[in-house]
Amino acid sequence: MAKSLRSKWRRKCRAVKRERYGAKELEKLKKTLGIDENTHADAEMPDISEIATVTDARTIKEKSKEKNKAAETEVMEQDGARVYNKKTMRDQYGNYPVWMNRRKILKHKKGRAKAKKASETRGKRLTRKEKKNKTSKK
Repeated sequence: MAKSLRSKWRRKCRAVKRERYGAKELEKLKKTLGIDENTHADAEMPDISEIATVTDARTIKEKSKEKNKAAETEVMEQDGARVYNKKTMRDQYGNYPVWMNRRKILKHKKGRAKAKKASETRGKRLTRKEKKNKTSKK
């Protein structure tokens, strides 16, 4: 595809912008680092200990080991492990697991209701007379 005049013009403008802002950015970086163009490059930096703390690798490793040891010894106390029934997916208090999705819980409850209903009518089929007698007894 041929390049349009508009895209060429945009590219040209972006190049000019990049040039202009690049110089400003370089000045900002030099200012933050404390580099002055008027002085020569071998100028000594001010005492670095005033600006930042200097530590060696050994002390850092020791501190991290101490933190790890403290984390390992710290164990949360639980008020008792929950026992889940594999068939009903509920614990001893009748609650579903925390990780189980609401929709899945509802689906599971619906399925349990169907299974319960099916287990009640598992016997032989009732005749019309038996059904009539059963309803009249109630």
